[in-house]
Amino acid sequence: MSVGEVGELVVRGPNVMKGYYKMPEDTAAAIRDGWLYTGDMARQDENGYFYIVDRKKDMIIVGGYNVYPREVEEVLFEHRDIVEAAVIGVPDADFGDEVQAFVVLKEGAERNAEKLKAYCAKRLAKYKVPKSIEFLSELPKNTTGKILRRSLKDIVKQ
Repeated sequence: MSVGEVGELVVRGPNVMKGYYKMPEDTAAAIRDGWLYTGDMARQDENGYFYIVDRKKDMIIVGGYNVYPREVEEVLFEHRDIVEAAVIGVPDADFGDEVQAFVVLKEGAERNAEKLKAYCAKRLAKYKVPKSIEFLSELPKNTTGKILRRSLKDIVKQ
């Protein structure tokens, strides 16, 4: 990849794992020709430093364009009424995926999805703007506080 381009981070060396314990299929998918495919999407700067952009499995593809949930979430985090936000891709018949946002608002804040979409539209490319925004009292998390994106996908299916 060229400097600044985003691609999957692939590494190898004596300090890289040899495989997943008793999981040969997962090991074969992750380690190919001695290279570990990390699943992290990253870019390298002109000084050789790498920056993780997002996880490959979380990437949303809208009409052939890559949307990294973290980028959309960071815009949402900047909004004064939002406490928490998470973004996932949901199937779209025309574009492959569409961006779905889940937000937790501050106490007393107005629940207005259209205003939040307009806020995002001023800061993001059109294909990155959430098509729908759902308001939750809290985001589903595991015991360490990590947001459970799979649980958010289950909410959409209901």
